[in-house]
Amino acid sequence: MELRQELIEGRAELPRVGAVVPARGVHPPYIVVNAYDDEIEAATAYLRDLALNDCSPLTVRSYGYGLLRWFRLLWLLGVAWEKATEAEVAVLAGWLRTASNPQRRRTQPGGHVPGSVNLRTGKPTLRAGYAPRTINHALSVVSGFYGFHAYQGNGPVVNPVPISPQRRHALAHRSPLEPRAVVGRARLRQKVSDRPPRSIPDRLWDELFDRMGCERDRALLECYVSSGARAVELLGVGVNDIDWAGQRIYVISKGTREREAVPASPQAFVRLARYLDEAGTPSRGESVW
Repeated sequence: MELRQELIEGRAELPRVGAVVPARGVHPPYIVVNAYDDEIEAATAYLRDLALNDCSPLTVRSYGYGLLRWFRLLWLLGVAWEKATEAEVAVLAGWLRTASNPQRRRTQPGGHVPGSVNLRTGKPTLRAGYAPRTINHALSVVSGFYGFHAYQGNGPVVNPVPISPQRRHALAHRSPLEPRAVVGRARLRQKVSDRPPRSIPDRLWDELFDRMGCERDRALLECYVSSGARAVELLGVGVNDIDWAGQRIYVISKGTREREAVPASPQAFVRLARYLDEAGTPSRGESVW
């Protein structure tokens, strides 16, 4: 009991044992191994199901790390995954609420303190711990893991991650045209506020372009912001993917993996034309950037 309380209060750390490693096959593309490099078959079965349901490899990898965190907790507590209850899930939620996130330690010396607000841009700096959305994602990973094994007839009879019957009932038959109903959160789920779209003042936007050293960067940023395309989608754009007359750019969508057109601003095409005049038009099939 003392160890569980220390984890909830953030005074104890999870053992950094095990890993998420690439698999030899495609389904799944990643597996979870323990401290002895032995594959965790229960995790592999769930990750394989995700891959077969057309989840991207990056999604499978993300869920793999969520499962690794969960198994690290169970190993520390000496609980088999089939015997886990809501008590262990509560320890996970408590630890995530209080533990220090290693990703926040990469701030450069003299940078903004985690949790503070940049007075110049108004953008908040991520706090030192895990964000509420990260905690909810961790709970969703564990819930999906046990939901899959319950369907297969394995694991505990009841999913150890609490659910909200009110939310499940509200979303069961909701039309996408209807407004989203306001329902209560399930136990252990964190409160998440609506995030407004990120923006910077116009003067900082102009200053950013003035400080850029080449037309390529100006064109790339203008296309990126005005089109709303993901970075990985935009970097794959070739000459034949640019519709100058329609002011559209064709990208391979990360979600559908199909070639789709996204509009961009007139200024983006002006800067793109300047960049190509300066650098030359690349060969067909090569990336514009």
